[in-house]
Amino acid sequence: MNIVQEEERRVAGRAPKVAKPRRKGAHSIPRWAYVVFAVLAVLVLLRSFQQGIGTSGTAQAPVRPVTVAKVVAKDVPLYLDEIGTCAAYETVQVQAQINGVIIGRHFQDGSDVKKGDLLFTIDPRPFQAALDQAKAQAELDQVTLKRQEDLRARKVISQQDYDTAVANAQKSQASTEAAQVNLDWCYIKSPINGRVGLRNVDVGNLVGPSIPSLVTIQGLDPIYTDFTVAENDLPLVRKYLGGPNVKVQTYLADGSITPRTGDLYFIDNAVQPGSGTVKARGVTPNPDRALWPSEFVRVRFILDMLKNAALVPAQAVQVSQSGPFVFVVKPDNTVDLRPVKPGQSQEGDLTVVESGVKPGETVVVTGQLALAPGAKVAPQPRVAQTPGNSQESAASKSSM
Repeated sequence: MNIVQEEERRVAGRAPKVAKPRRKGAHSIPRWAYVVFAVLAVLVLLRSFQQGIGTSGTAQAPVRPVTVAKVVAKDVPLYLDEIGTCAAYETVQVQAQINGVIIGRHFQDGSDVKKGDLLFTIDPRPFQAALDQAKAQAELDQVTLKRQEDLRARKVISQQDYDTAVANAQKSQASTEAAQVNLDWCYIKSPINGRVGLRNVDVGNLVGPSIPSLVTIQGLDPIYTDFTVAENDLPLVRKYLGGPNVKVQTYLADGSITPRTGDLYFIDNAVQPGSGTVKARGVTPNPDRALWPSEFVRVRFILDMLKNAALVPAQAVQVSQSGPFVFVVKPDNTVDLRPVKPGQSQEGDLTVVESGVKPGETVVVTGQLALAPGAKVAPQPRVAQTPGNSQESAASKSSM
C-alpha cells in the first residue's frame, strides 16, 4: 500500500503546473512603449533648446541712454594747492619823537589813511618858542659874521676872531634846523598808505619816545600771502622756479571773492625741521581790502601752464582693477573702453587726461555702470552745471 502511494506522488511531481488565471482589468505595458516615450521627450527638449538659441541670437541688445561730452583742448595751469595766511604788506608802529602833551587826534579808529595824513598833534608852543629863539640867535650870529668879515678885510681883527664868528653862525643855523625838526614832530603824520588800528592814547596824555606806540598802521594793498610747500613737492617746484608762469593765486574757502593772482615774492632756503615744509610768500593785489592780515586763505601755487591739454568731465573717468578708464562713443553709437592717465582737476569740474583720448572725441559722463565694450548707446549732450542750474535742481528735489 505504501509502495502504491509513493508511486502516485512521483507521478504527480512530474506532471506540468497549470498557470493561475489573471484578474480582469490588469494589463501590462510593454517595454518598447517606455523606449518610445523617452525618445519623444528627448526630441521635444532638443527642439525647445534650439528654438531658444535662435530667439536669443536674433534678439538685439537694449540701447542704453547715456550722457556724453566732448574732449576739449585748453590751456590750464599746473599747480599745488596749499593753505596759507595773509600778512600786512607794511606795518608801522607810530611813535612820538618828542615829549609833549597830545592836543589833537585827527583820525577814526579803523579808518584808511594815506601817506602824509595828520594823525596826532602834540602841543607845539614850547617848540615854536625854541625855534623863534634859535632863529633870533642865528640872525644875530649872521650879523656878527658880516661885521667880522668887514673888519677882516681891513685887517683889524685876528684870524681867530673871524673863525669864531663863522663857527657861531653855523652853530646857530644848526640849532634853528633842529628846532624846526622838533616843531615838525609835533604834527604826527602817517608814513604809509594803510589802515589804522585802535589808538593807544587819547588827547591830554603826555607822550614821548619812551612810551609805547600811539597807534599801528598796516598796509593792506597789496597784501602778503604766506604758505608752505611740502618737502616732497620741492623737486617739482625747483623745476619751474624762476619761470615766467610762476604765480600765487589767493582766494577764500567760501568762494566769496574772485581768486586773485599775484607774484611769488619769497621762498625760503631751508626745510623747516619737524614740519618738512618750506616757507613761501606771494604778493597779492587787494584793492577792496577783502583780504585781512592773519586770515586763513586757500592758495594755488601755479608753476606752469599746460598748453592744449585734453580735458574731460571728472565723472567720465572711472576706476577698475586695471586702472582708470573712460568709455569713448564711436560714430556708430557703440562704446569703446579706453584706459587713460588722468591728471589734475581743473575749474568747471574738468580733469586733465594726459593720455588715452584726443580732443574732439566723445566720452560717456553718466550711465557707465550698465555699459560694456561694444554696447549700443543713445547719447545725450551733458548740460554744464552752473550755480543757477544747481539751485533749480535742488529746489525741484525738495519739492518732490
